[in-house]
Amino acid sequence: MEKATFGAGCFWGVEALFRRTHGVADTRVGYTGGTLEHPTYREVCTSRTGHAEVVEVTFDDNVITYDQLLDLFFENHNPTTLNRQGLDFGTQYRSAIFYHSSAQEAAAHAAVARHAPQFRRPIVTEIVPATTFYPAEEYHQRYLEKRGLVHCHV
Repeated sequence: MEKATFGAGCFWGVEALFRRTHGVADTRVGYTGGTLEHPTYREVCTSRTGHAEVVEVTFDDNVITYDQLLDLFFENHNPTTLNRQGLDFGTQYRSAIFYHSSAQEAAAHAAVARHAPQFRRPIVTEIVPATTFYPAEEYHQRYLEKRGLVHCHV
């Protein structure tokens, strides 16, 4: 099993997307990329902690590749808007790939180049090393699934 970590706006919908993906064994929503240890949702929402709302994906690379996960990531959010997805705005909603290895870093840069022609504006997705992942509060885990929803798009 391998891990991948993505920030693509509100983590509820991103988690639901990856959770439904064949080859994904588990997902957890949480916060990474910031300076405060053990941040809460309320603190992250101030945009003062530097954290992004992210989904940590545990996947079987014999079933689905990291490149395929990157394709899902780019096909299911707008990577050209800085710190914003739809009506949600703030640094916690930034488009970001937190890589866990040099191979993932290289794949992320290649995915940006591969997907750039699909967009009229430049991709602003941050590609940075994965740092400490702090799981979000329990009520955020599988949020949509618990409510019988498939997505939360406006």
